[in-house]
Amino acid sequence: MSLKHAVLAALLEGEASGYDLAKIFDVSVANFWAATPQQLYRELDKLAEAGLITARVVEQERRPNKRMFSLTEPGLRDLAAYTAAPPRPSAVRDELLVQVQACDGGDSAAVRGFVAQRMEASRAKLARYDRLRERMLAGRDEETYLDEAERVGPYLTLMRGRFFEEENLRWGERALAVLDRRARAGRATAAVAPAVPRA
Repeated sequence: MSLKHAVLAALLEGEASGYDLAKIFDVSVANFWAATPQQLYRELDKLAEAGLITARVVEQERRPNKRMFSLTEPGLRDLAAYTAAPPRPSAVRDELLVQVQACDGGDSAAVRGFVAQRMEASRAKLARYDRLRERMLAGRDEETYLDEAERVGPYLTLMRGRFFEEENLRWGERALAVLDRRARAGRATAAVAPAVPRA
């Protein structure tokens, strides 16, 4: 997936400034695609040059002028073609998991702390996602929302983000229990002797 299509998909919500898009990414897209504001602004310039979005300048008093972006017909066609193509398989690349893999030969107490930190981050994200979910539902139950909402894609991706963070918490609880049990048994920092090749 490219940032290009994440931006085009975000603009399905309607016209937005770069600042608005950065907030959209932070709140509702970050659960599946991360981008810095600088990356977003560079991508918006590229998309405008390619004719996939339009930009208009809005003059403001007491503030710098801002550019508002919206999808063009070619942008909608590009997004439609993107959704029709099979996605590449996803792959996990997680530095914490490399540290956990190596904890038997390293500092398992530090790794335990990193797992606990990941769990705290997951709890914070879940709280944020729950607030967003409540705003989206606006008093409706989930099934009513899914039947009546103009767009369901943002809700479905929010659900995926919630499931991901819930799974982080389940895994973290299990990993901490194992590391704690091993620490109590005196196996916290047992280094694994490297294999010596035979002559």
